[in-house]
Amino acid sequence: MAIIAAGGRGAGNMAGVSGEYITALCDVNQRNLDAAAQKHLQAATFTDFRKVFDKAKDFDAVVVSTCEHTHAFATMMALQAGKHVYCEKPLTYNIWEARKIREAAAERPKLATQMGIQIHSSENYRRVVELIQTGAIGKVREAHVWVSRAWGRQSAEAAKRNGDIVNVTERPKEAMPVPATLDWDLWLGPAPARPFHEVYFPGPKWYRWWDFGNGTMSDLGSHMNDLPFWALKLKAPLTIEASGPPPHAEIAPASMQATYEYGPRGEMPAVKLTWYQGENKPDLWTQKKIPQWGSGHLFVGDKGMLLSDYGKYLLLPEADFAGFKPPEPFIPRVKNHYDDWLTAIRNGTQSHANFEYSGWLTEANHLGNVAYRVGKKIEWDPVTLRAKNAPEAAPFIQREYRKGWKLV
Repeated sequence: MAIIAAGGRGAGNMAGVSGEYITALCDVNQRNLDAAAQKHLQAATFTDFRKVFDKAKDFDAVVVSTCEHTHAFATMMALQAGKHVYCEKPLTYNIWEARKIREAAAERPKLATQMGIQIHSSENYRRVVELIQTGAIGKVREAHVWVSRAWGRQSAEAAKRNGDIVNVTERPKEAMPVPATLDWDLWLGPAPARPFHEVYFPGPKWYRWWDFGNGTMSDLGSHMNDLPFWALKLKAPLTIEASGPPPHAEIAPASMQATYEYGPRGEMPAVKLTWYQGENKPDLWTQKKIPQWGSGHLFVGDKGMLLSDYGKYLLLPEADFAGFKPPEPFIPRVKNHYDDWLTAIRNGTQSHANFEYSGWLTEANHLGNVAYRVGKKIEWDPVTLRAKNAPEAAPFIQREYRKGWKLV
């Protein structure tokens, strides 16, 4: 096993696979690298993940936990080297990268892949999917997903109200000394160069900045939109429309919402899915017609509603479902998210959050931000990766990389 990024989420992911023999450790922060090396004395150490693959014969699988803007580069190198890959969410920085990674994985079906959306492996998510797909609340034509986290560009008053102690509103003009343990140039990777400042590092500060991440939508959206995406068998939306404060050139918003329209899928009817973050909530929530959960999913069917979050669900109205008998489980259960991937490697199968599934999920999440940034309802062409009515969306779908970086 090779570990690319060993601090933060990387440390958690490394712990998740620590039963395997780890032969390579990589991190741009020497402090993280030294701490990981103390736990895995046998491992070679690297600062530049590109150098890890010079020793590709020494490992079978790779765990990628870098920041969002370098996920695709490390993941693509792993796939091209014939390695099984676990990549932290979101799978990639933008839509074009997600498509490239999904296609590269499809060309290598013997490689087991997994995106780090741990709740996907939970009993609760599987049970909700089974309920929706067996018609417990009838046909679903409307779904809502909300999260209360409000990290991003907002007023000082809103930041205080939302508990964001690292609120940022503009790119700092002054530079700060680069920490002695950090290779700032490698941390920047393919992103546009800028002087070091503590508003970007350490994480998770960076994900608010468009150059490095995509805010709450790509972060928590990877977890929360996963459930309706799975339960309702979604892939590419027809249209996406978003609203919120005026888009900022540098920083993702704290609060916003995006509505996706999907066509029929087999026996499932067309459905409208709306995402809300920060202070935005569904009308049924603000009107207190459903329990006031801080984050949740609401599936609206023609026979009732299903309310869920990471660990629980309710069928509503509760009185209508008294004595309801749930379906027999039909989705295979797994020990945990890491074990699902490791089992797939050993059995020559695929995990449940493989890159085919998570690639489509990542594209959809990024589309919410694309619609928000262009400020109009966009009509999506998933074949050409174009917003048919918004050519100005192109830079948000695929970007130019810094000199010396190319995804091939």
